[in-house]
Amino acid sequence: MPTHKPAHAPAPPPTLTTRHLLARYGRFTALDGVDLDIPPGRITALVGPNGAGKSTLFHCLAGTVRPARGRVLFGGRDITRLSAHTRTRLGIARTFQQLAVFPSLTVADNVRVGAEQGRIADPGAVERALRLFGLDGPVRALPAAGLPTGTLRRVELARALAGGPRVLLLDEPAAGLDTAEAAALARVLKALAADGTALLVVEHDLDLVADLADVVHVMAAGRIIASGPPGRVLDALAAREATP
Repeated sequence: MPTHKPAHAPAPPPTLTTRHLLARYGRFTALDGVDLDIPPGRITALVGPNGAGKSTLFHCLAGTVRPARGRVLFGGRDITRLSAHTRTRLGIARTFQQLAVFPSLTVADNVRVGAEQGRIADPGAVERALRLFGLDGPVRALPAAGLPTGTLRRVELARALAGGPRVLLLDEPAAGLDTAEAAALARVLKALAADGTALLVVEHDLDLVADLADVVHVMAAGRIIASGPPGRVLDALAAREATP
């Protein structure tokens, strides 16, 4: 009688995690024991005043800042000491608060760079990313230099997506976008989350965060001081700021 090996269930998508993260700049403590989970299929938002530690936490996740203590884990694997480039290959893509496109390259070639640096080699990834962000028309052949900020923001997002990331780290993704562009961005990010991508959004636009996020973490003085659904957390934050 033949025996059948049990089918192995596919591994769950990885979660990007920090544990007890401590980061300092000289004597200044930028992160003071931060625990954060960025699960697949969800949009996690990080908000707080300037100097709260959001950017440092973002850079620790991206691999451009190394913490003094604590760990960054990806699907349970310790990646704390891995370079930003290696993390990109693992499937952790990021955008930049200050636009970082290649001005002499065309829109399509900028996006192609993201595909070449990413996790998987997918011949159709560039075209899908261009189409998703409305860049598949004549603009695809234009050099990035001189294009409007909103268009360049979409180029950067398309470049990050073209590498097939499992995690997207987005630093102020709505900066420079008009209302219609921001609404279109929200639709795309929600679709990516629905497809299983883990997203972290660092954003000052609290209206966008309220519409977009599944969970919001509020940072102050290097710590996460509140976490939860956007309605509850943002309402509490607004009430706190309104209190004299």
